[in-house]
Amino acid sequence: MALISLEDLDGLDDEQLDDDITDNPEPMDEDDRLMNHWQAIASTHHVSVPPEMTGPIQEMTRNSQQREPLSFAPIARHEKMGEVLYEERVYPAGHWACVTRGEDLYEQSISMGFMKLMRFICKENSAGTYLGMTVPVVSRIQMMDDGTTFDKDVETSFFLPAEFQNNPPQPFDPDITIVHREPIRVVARIFLGTTTEETVTRQIALLWEILGVSDDLHRDNYMVAVYENPGMPRRRNEIWFIRRNL
Repeated sequence: MALISLEDLDGLDDEQLDDDITDNPEPMDEDDRLMNHWQAIASTHHVSVPPEMTGPIQEMTRNSQQREPLSFAPIARHEKMGEVLYEERVYPAGHWACVTRGEDLYEQSISMGFMKLMRFICKENSAGTYLGMTVPVVSRIQMMDDGTTFDKDVETSFFLPAEFQNNPPQPFDPDITIVHREPIRVVARIFLGTTTEETVTRQIALLWEILGVSDDLHRDNYMVAVYENPGMPRRRNEIWFIRRNL
């Protein structure tokens, strides 16, 4: 089984929950309505939510407005006729919680990975406490030798909140690793909508078309940053190209 990502927590208003259960005439408590909502969204991602995720979902829903934005240093902003084509930024060194999965679909790999990260965030860690979240949640894509096909293994990660950067809690799940990464400089372009292999491939091609040939950027791996609820029809995402040097 797989799970949708953290960003689905943003849109849990009463109207959405009611819409998800219109086919079920039986009265439901708030916990059942919440799980029904998650299952409804999960089905659009070709995944399902296992019952043991009830606790983490409830806890992260309660804390959904307390997210720490990942800081960065702006380097440049490139525009054309008032439209932002892309930005260059440097993200700081720090500890990330990372997990890699290799499922049939890109979105399934991300979902399986984030299910594990949710449990780590929600007390399955050496600190025994809810850790909190940062945004965006970032997925790293490796390209196959043909340069156009995604490798099945996709790494999903989030930057640990500032409170835990100096002494990172350790995960109980051996599939999760705490990695210290050096600063990275990225070329970032916003795109709206869903993040599937098809849409991400299109965004990679579009940004290369804008940038032209450049030996300073990696071509064998890219990052996708997700900020908002996948239930939103025009949610904010970014494609990140990684510079070889700061």
